Amino acid sequence: MTASLNLMKLCVGCDDPAELAQWQQHRFQGGPARHVTRMWPKREAELLDGGSIYWVFKGVMQARQRILRLDEIKGEDGIRRCALILDPQLLRVAAVPRRPFQGWRYLAAKDAPPDLPPGRADEPGLPEDIARALADMGLR
Repeated sequence: MTASLNLMKLCVGCDDPAELAQWQQHRFQGGPARHVTRMWPKREAELLDGGSIYWVFKGVMQARQRILRLDEIKGEDGIRRCALILDPQLLRVAAVPRRPFQGWRYLAAKDAPPDLPPGRADEPGLPEDIARALADMGLR
């Protein structure tokens, strides 16, 4: 079953999917990854029906992780935050350029890029400028 709704988020601090996968593996010891955000998604039920978070690296969407659940976390400041609990498997997707934005955005399934075939998923990513140029031309 394909989700009808996903999230899209800029990946800050990692240059590519391989670096994010390595960081998450080290941080979460192979268990579910977690990303904490200030805002709680209003469309929670739709996201939890098979949705993923699509990661944007340096202006190019390149990977996704399935959202397993949303957990409430309260910081030391008492503010309620949302922890996106993510499948540890990071899946590579066809490169799609995205303009910068703050926070996260909803991403409809019809606008989400397809997963790369298994044989291509382990290939190193293209340099940023080439990936962006190919995506701009509609070549993935």
